[in-house]
Amino acid sequence: MGIMMSKDLEDNSELSRRIASDLRARNQSEVRRGSDYGDDMEDDEETKKTGRFTWVWIILIVLAIISLICILFI
Repeated sequence: MGIMMSKDLEDNSELSRRIASDLRARNQSEVRRGSDYGDDMEDDEETKKTGRFTWVWIILIVLAIISLICILFI
C-alpha cells in the first residue's frame, strides 16, 4: 500500500512539474510580446466625451426620484 501511495505522489509531482513548466513558458511568451500599456492608449482615444446635455439627464433622474418619494409618502 505504501508503494502505491509513493507512485501516486510521483505521478502528482510529474503533473505538477509539467504544469509549472507550461505556466513558465506562457509567462515568458507574454513578456516577449511586451506590455499592454500601448493598448490602453488606443482605448482612451476611442472613447467619447460626455455630451453637453448630460446635466439635463441628471436633473431628470433626480426629479424622477423626488417624484417617486413624494408619491410613496404623501
